[in-house]
Amino acid sequence: MFKNIDISKVFKGGKEKELKKVFLFGLLATLTLLPVFGCGKAYKNGEVYVYNWGEYIDPDVIEMFEKDTQIKVIYDEYETNEMMYPKVEAGAVMYDVVCPSDYMIKKMIDNDMLAEINWDNIPNSKNIGAQYYETSKEFDPENKYSVPYCWGTVGILYNKSMVDEPITKWAQLWDPKYKNQILMQNSVRDAFMVALKLNGFSMNTTNIDELQIAKQSLLEQKPLVQAYVVDQVRDKMIGNEAAIGVIYSGEAIYTQRENEDLVYVIPEEGTNVWIDSWVILKNAKNKENAEKFIDYMCKPEIALMNFDFITYSTPNDAARELIEDEDIRNSEIAFPDLTQYDNLETFIYLGEDGDELYNSLWKEVKSE
Repeated sequence: MFKNIDISKVFKGGKEKELKKVFLFGLLATLTLLPVFGCGKAYKNGEVYVYNWGEYIDPDVIEMFEKDTQIKVIYDEYETNEMMYPKVEAGAVMYDVVCPSDYMIKKMIDNDMLAEINWDNIPNSKNIGAQYYETSKEFDPENKYSVPYCWGTVGILYNKSMVDEPITKWAQLWDPKYKNQILMQNSVRDAFMVALKLNGFSMNTTNIDELQIAKQSLLEQKPLVQAYVVDQVRDKMIGNEAAIGVIYSGEAIYTQRENEDLVYVIPEEGTNVWIDSWVILKNAKNKENAEKFIDYMCKPEIALMNFDFITYSTPNDAARELIEDEDIRNSEIAFPDLTQYDNLETFIYLGEDGDELYNSLWKEVKSE
C-alpha cells in the first residue's frame, strides 16, 4: 500500500524534519489500524496454522470456521507425505494441525512430534465410525494422536474407450501395448506397493530380495510409463491424455463425474487401504484452537461439505447418512465392502532404515 514512498520528495521546505515525524507517526497509526478497518479482519480468538494436502478441504468450510469461531486459519498445502515431513520437522513454519497418512503418523509418533489429543475438546469425534478408529490402531495403537479425516483405496483408473479389454490387474500396467499410455504415482511407497503386490509380496516388506525384485519390475515398466505424477493423474485421465493410471479412489470418483468413459478397479493382486488423519504437533502454539478446528471438521454437515468437494471417502458415519444421492451413498468406489477383496493392507512405518532403503531404491528407479 505504501511501497516505494520517498518522504524527502513528499515534503519540501524548512520543516521537512518535523513533517517527517508527523508523517511517520500517522503512517504507523494507520498500519496499526488496518486489521480493524477494511484492509484486513480482526479475529478475537487468535489463529490456527493448518498444513494439508492440496485441494483437500472445501474453501467455504474454512470461511465458515473463521466466522463461527472467530479463529483465523493460516493454511498451506503439500503434495506428498515425504514433502510435508521435513518442513514440519524443521519447524520453519510453526504449524498446529497437519493431515498425514497412516504410516507417516506412526513415524511422527515415534519421533515424538505429536501432542496427545484432549478428546473432551473434540466431542464431534463420536461421528467417526468405530471401524476407522480400529484401523487407526495399526499406526496409532492407543488412538491418542489422530482423528480420521479421509480414507480410501489405491487402484487403477482406465479409459474403456482407449483399451481393448477390462483392466483388472496390476500386471496389465506392464503390457507393452499400453506404452506411453500409463501413469504411475510419483511416490516411493505407492510405486513400490504396486510392484510388490504385482510380485505377491507385502507392501510393508523390508526384505531386500523382495524389494530388489520390485525395483527390477519398476525398471522394466519404466519405458512404458508416460509420466510419474501425483495430482496430475486426475486431469490427464479426464482429458484422455492417458489410458491407464494409478489413482486414489477419491480422485476416481471425481474423474468419473467429468468423463463417463473412466472406470475404477481394485486390482486382483491386492492394494493399499489408507487413512489420512488430523494430528496436532507437539510444539503447536495454538493447541486449543487446533482441537476446535478438528472438532469442526467432525461435524456431520461439515464432513459432508468436504466429501462433496474433494470426493474422498469420509469416515464420518453421520455425514454419510446425509448424502442425498443414493448411488454415491452406496458407491462401491467411495464405500467399498473391503471384506470382498483379498490382500488389502495399510502402510506401516518401517523405521529410519526402512525409509532409507525404499528411498535409495526409488532413486535408482528414477535415475536409470
